[in-house]
Amino acid sequence: MIYCNSFAYNPSIKTLDEADDNARTAGFENIQTVFIQAEAEDEENTKAVENKLLKNIKWVCRKNETKKIILHSFSHLSESKASPAFTLDIFNKVEVRLKNAGYEVWQTPFGYFLDLKLDAPGFSLARVFKSF
Repeated sequence: MIYCNSFAYNPSIKTLDEADDNARTAGFENIQTVFIQAEAEDEENTKAVENKLLKNIKWVCRKNETKKIILHSFSHLSESKASPAFTLDIFNKVEVRLKNAGYEVWQTPFGYFLDLKLDAPGFSLARVFKSF
């Protein structure tokens, strides 16, 4: 999780045939970015994964005093990958729950490699890693 003064993306390469063909460039300021890797074993514990992810996002947002969040799939770097359907389902469920709790939430285009541009400040809680 990286708190960003600014975060922008541009869809570069479509990696899933079923991905939305209308993916667009977007940019944000003062936002908590959450780089998420869903692993194959996570599919056995869907509710626990969802709850832990939600808890960690809310915690880091409180620490960084923001209500703005962007969820970004980062699974292409892992050897253990959950199915795209499972990963997208977790993203959608967490987005709804965060919005219901008063957060502004976006997702980067799922099923794309993205050109990323970010500016992150240099304080300790600007960069947090959690594994579960």
